[in-house]
Amino acid sequence: MLWNACDLVVPWNDPHRDLDRKLAVAPEGLRVALRGDEIVGTVMVGYEGHRGWINYLAVAPEHRRGGVGRRLMDDAQAWLRQRGCPKINLQVRHGNDAALRFYEAVGFKVDACVSLGMRLEDDTTEQAMGRRDG
Repeated sequence: MLWNACDLVVPWNDPHRDLDRKLAVAPEGLRVALRGDEIVGTVMVGYEGHRGWINYLAVAPEHRRGGVGRRLMDDAQAWLRQRGCPKINLQVRHGNDAALRFYEAVGFKVDACVSLGMRLEDDTTEQAMGRRDG
């Protein structure tokens, strides 16, 4: 799975469940970049009326630095603008300096806030804990 190759999978997020949830709730917010029949990038976009959210921005390692990520972000921003979204939020894990540099290069700035979270469902699975056969 692309998200494994991009190191987006962590033990507490099952990417298959996340994908199923997105497709059930707002499939139009799943944006995919293709080269022929190959998926080379993805981004999940959401908007709840107050803020837009970006999740699972991923570009296959062999297709990075060719504009795929920037085009996905442009598409995500256009999708959000069409819905009247005033601001986009996203989260980057500590230590992911390459992602921070990318987001800053496309116009994001670090907000002066703390991100809090609470699990409502335990998604911990073997897949999310490192099996890379998905």
